[in-house]
Amino acid sequence: MVLVNDEPITAYEVEQRSRFLALNANVTEQAKEKFQQLVKAESTNAQFRALQEEVIRTNPGKSREQLMAIFGERQKQLATTLQKQALEGARAALVPRLKKDAQEELIDERLKLQEAKKLGIEISDDEVKAIVKGLADRNKMTYDQFAQHLKGLGVNIATMSERFRGQVAWRQAIMRRYSAQITVTYGDIDRVLSSAAVEAGEDTVELQVHKIALPVPGKVDQTAIAKRFLDAEGLRRKFSGCKSMGELAKGIADARFEDMKFVKPSSIAEPTRSMLLSAKDGDMLPPSTTGAGIEVYAVCGRRSVSSNEAQRTKAKEELQLKEIDVLARRHMRNIRQDAAIEYR
Repeated sequence: MVLVNDEPITAYEVEQRSRFLALNANVTEQAKEKFQQLVKAESTNAQFRALQEEVIRTNPGKSREQLMAIFGERQKQLATTLQKQALEGARAALVPRLKKDAQEELIDERLKLQEAKKLGIEISDDEVKAIVKGLADRNKMTYDQFAQHLKGLGVNIATMSERFRGQVAWRQAIMRRYSAQITVTYGDIDRVLSSAAVEAGEDTVELQVHKIALPVPGKVDQTAIAKRFLDAEGLRRKFSGCKSMGELAKGIADARFEDMKFVKPSSIAEPTRSMLLSAKDGDMLPPSTTGAGIEVYAVCGRRSVSSNEAQRTKAKEELQLKEIDVLARRHMRNIRQDAAIEYR
């Protein structure tokens, strides 16, 4: 048993949570191995022989072809049963190894519910049941049928319900405590959409780009390139925003400043394109080498060209969830440090 701020977690709860975690674990390879063991077992061979004798005995007058068809169907049924046994066996073997994870998850869950309660947040049984019912509906079952299905797998539906209760309560608690700190800007959304567009080979934004080219005239050698890199690094140290780019270029011999206006990212070669898309507005990139010398780019702004409202809403939600996750993990660490957790 474990006490979390004097609230107990029983051995039964740990066992049930372990079984639930096993249901969601990937045991495909272990199940295949157990199935092969079952197929090769003498007891299985005896079942097949008994099945063959039963088919012959209970189907007098049938032709050989008819008997073989009946036996084939019965074989499939037996094979399905063996596959189910193999899967259940693989999961059962995993349960003891999951007890530590289950225990720690339950401790976190208790702390989450306790924290939510402090903030006046309590998730009702009806709210939890509605979530589970939705899951049952997606599996084409009623709530009661789903409960029986889980019971057949060794898991009480209350185990799943309490897990959902903890998740919902914690999400609401984090939002109540930190919602004012969760900020997602238009630029953040544009960067997410831009990255997705690069992967899909599309442009959803145009970038306002300034560039300073530092040519290396004549024979290109290591010394000349190194000098130009030093010039480029000097530009980066002095850079104070896009408005300063033109003046910076005037301070270096042969430097050429170009206001590229708004350009499509696909028109710029990699890796510069990805670096521009990942940069924040007002950032200058590290110098890059070209056949003519050194180039330094700065992102001065961006504008959407094709994203719709649904895409922007989805991107915003994803960014908010990432921020929430970071805040939630940090807050949980703090709560655990202050909690009285007693293992018995």
